[in-house]
Amino acid sequence: MVNSLQRKAFTRKDAAWLVFLAILALLPLFPVVTANSFRMHVMILILLFASMAQAWNIIGGYCGQVSFGHSVFFGIGAYGAGMAVVTYGGLPWPGILIGMIVAAIVAVIISYPCFKLSGHYFAIATFAIVEIFNRAFLVWDWIGGALGLDYPLVDEGLKNLMWHNSKIGYYYCALVIFILIFGVVRWLESNRFGYYMRAVREGQETAESLGVNSTAVKLAAMALSAAMAAICGAFFVQYNLRVDPPMVMSLDMSMKFVLITILGGSGTLIGPLLGAAVLIPMQEYTRAFWGGLGGGVDLIVFGLLIILMVIKQPAGMIGIVRDMRSWFSKKTDAAKGDGPYDTP
Repeated sequence: MVNSLQRKAFTRKDAAWLVFLAILALLPLFPVVTANSFRMHVMILILLFASMAQAWNIIGGYCGQVSFGHSVFFGIGAYGAGMAVVTYGGLPWPGILIGMIVAAIVAVIISYPCFKLSGHYFAIATFAIVEIFNRAFLVWDWIGGALGLDYPLVDEGLKNLMWHNSKIGYYYCALVIFILIFGVVRWLESNRFGYYMRAVREGQETAESLGVNSTAVKLAAMALSAAMAAICGAFFVQYNLRVDPPMVMSLDMSMKFVLITILGGSGTLIGPLLGAAVLIPMQEYTRAFWGGLGGGVDLIVFGLLIILMVIKQPAGMIGIVRDMRSWFSKKTDAAKGDGPYDTP
């Protein structure tokens, strides 16, 4: 009886991690399975948007601070890589690093006064920040203003993070970013700092009474989240070969950070991947099948899914998975005669 309970406890605790490891083991094989360019494009976007959502999940899911301003940090990362190549004629790598550092610094500077607000006031403040940066970048000639930056064609390869004839290189770059960001979050889950973040999420006053510096925790979480978002932005501009403010610093982009995470399950490791695996294929295939007529269908369906999730299962898709697992577990126990009224 004890061994049975121990097996159940292990399964419930580690099932999500084991599923993630299984998916991770299969992902490098995807280019071998299919060489279709469109399917490769969809998989690249799934990995990218899952990474973006996981970056937001650090501050929004684990720390409980719902920010709608992450497109700012995403855009800073995109412009860091873009300017390194287009403006200065160099490699994207220094721009990626600078973009990460600048995004983290900007995140701390703008978040410190915003963290004095709470709840929906904090969320409204982050909305305003997106608009401020969007307007500033539109008129800033040094970074290209409203015209943005268009990439020149350079030698393909990892050195320039550019491939002309195949998307396989981009796929593996997106996979590396995916592994990096998900690995950081997995490490946070079992690290002291991760426990501090969850304590702040569950009750800031209670956490402070136990000696947790909630302001420092939130600022550190925001800086880390912003740096991860900047990496995603840098890859985004390398993949699209163009950047302008509406592409990267918009409320639409910020909402994708948040809604993908909520759909999949915020505050969980697998949630952002589940959300991206639903939204991105829906978005790309409706565009492919219906052309211009399908441009907004994916958003309508996605909005309906979010409404249903909020009403029926606030924990998101990961909550549905847990409910199904619990139901199957009860059915299995009943079939084996391990119910609560059975004699051990």
